[in-house]
Amino acid sequence: MMSTKRVLMVVTNHTEITADHKTGLWLEEFAVPYNLLKAEGYDVKVTSIQGGKVALDPNSIPEEQNEEWAEAEKELENTAQLSKEDAQGFEGIFLPGGHGTMFDFPESETLQYVLQHFAEDQKAIGSVCHGPSGLVNATYKDGTPIVKGKKVSGFTDSEEQDMGLVENMPFLLETKLREKGALFQAGDNWAVHAVRDGKLATGQNPQSSEATAKHFIDALNE
Repeated sequence: MMSTKRVLMVVTNHTEITADHKTGLWLEEFAVPYNLLKAEGYDVKVTSIQGGKVALDPNSIPEEQNEEWAEAEKELENTAQLSKEDAQGFEGIFLPGGHGTMFDFPESETLQYVLQHFAEDQKAIGSVCHGPSGLVNATYKDGTPIVKGKKVSGFTDSEEQDMGLVENMPFLLETKLREKGALFQAGDNWAVHAVRDGKLATGQNPQSSEATAKHFIDALNE
């Protein structure tokens, strides 16, 4: 029998790194986990920080349309705005990446509120690439960072250097997660690398989208 459990996905609305460098949601990091969750029978609610149509990072759009991602892309045409009400009624939350997340995820009080409730309720939390930028300011009610003492991965400082975008980022994700007490786990640049620590599943880069989603589904199914 198919599951009726619900999962919340939260994506970025931020579209610009510099005036001549557009960004947004990285499509693979959304579409691959979305498809895997749907295949497992999960009801997925897609939200964004501001709501409305979600822009994709131009570099993440395939040259030829990927039909397997069509349903996921359609979900991005008019997303619901993340609200505090989304803190309830879901078994887990997943944060895809894209450089846009570095700008709006850490600044969203609503996202921090929602993540706090998921962490306090010991619900599954998943995130990949730059998506863990949403975790850097998330704390338990007592102020302890939810990543403290946890094995966590995400886009590495070395990969950011490869991209040539270090100077344009508000912070370096790996460095910031370490500062918050995370036991950061880094694989080779651009290699598949995902880790799970209890209910928290995180991955390093776009290539790790599938592996991260599978860890997240394992955490959901516990």
